[in-house]
Formats: sequence, structure tokens, C-alpha cells
Amino acid sequence: MLNAQFGTHRGLVRLALSYAQVGLKRAHIIPPKPDNVARLVFVCHGNICRSAFADHYARQLGMNSASFGLSTSSNKGAFPYAAEISAQKGVDLSEHSTTAVDDFTPQAGDFLLAMEVRHLAKMAAMPALGEYPRSLLGLYSAPPFPHLHDPYKLDPRYMPVCLDRIKSAVETLKLTFPGATTAQ
Repeated sequence: MLNAQFGTHRGLVRLALSYAQVGLKRAHIIPPKPDNVARLVFVCHGNICRSAFADHYARQLGMNSASFGLSTSSNKGAFPYAAEISAQKGVDLSEHSTTAVDDFTPQAGDFLLAMEVRHLAKMAAMPALGEYPRSLLGLYSAPPFPHLHDPYKLDPRYMPVCLDRIKSAVETLKLTFPGATTAQ
């Protein structure tokens, strides 16, 4: 049960710590001005599961979005099991190509949405990204999950749970930041 809901016991511990870090304002969050958000940028470790799914789902919903990984190289595909579960949820990751943080070009109006507090800390320390508004994607899910543990090679039952949380968050973002919607 624990592995299916949180990935691992470490995922549950990190979730608890994330609630504390957010509550104590130690999560490196910089809230955006809602009217200034023009693009949602999803960030995770490898850009092969979580951020890839969020990016493609946001685009499917008509949002301006991008994604990158903090510890990856560019031009790799999505993790096959993530692509399989994404397809079951109606999101096609077959054309996904990873973007490394060093190959990402930020734009005015970007709102960076990380999966974990440690991702926010890394971005806060980067001169190119440190001043951009940023938050945790899971804070927009229902219920909020400030830590979306990496499902890569974990219990296969966790991948759909994680992607459902991401899907919920992206749907909330669409309502919260209409300026990030592409012109119809």
C-alpha cells in the first residue's frame, strides 16, 4: 500500500518534510503574479516521467508549456513505462525529447513548477533561473502533494497514482493562470 501511494517509504518521508518546508517558508517558493504567467515550465530530475507528462498534458489542454530536467542530457525519449501509463491516460509521450537545464532558455512570463523541494533549491542557486517565479506542482493537485516522488523504476502501481496527481495539478493550473493558455 505504501509503495503504491508514495513510491517508497522515502517518498512518504519526503512528503512529510515537504509539508513542513512549505509551511515554514523554507521551500524556495517565489509566487508569481497571476497576470504575468505566460508559460508553465515543469521541472524534475530526468525529464522522462513527471515533467514530461505534465508538459504534454498541459499542451493537450491548450496551455503554453515547456519542461526540463535538472540532471539529464537532452534528446532522450520518455521512460517507456511512463509513456505506456501516459497513453492509458490519453497523453502521448512518444514524441517527447528531454531537455537538460543547460539547454533550456527561460522567457519572460515563465512560471517554474518543480516536483520536489530540492528541485526548487537547485533552481534558486542558478543565476539563470534564480529570480523566476517558482513553486511545487503538487501544491496545485487536489489534495495538495508538495512532494511528487520520482516514479522511475519504482513499484509499477505508483506510476498511475503519481501521474493522476500531476494531471489534477495541471487542470488546476489551467484555471488559475489563463494567461498561459494558447490563443484559440
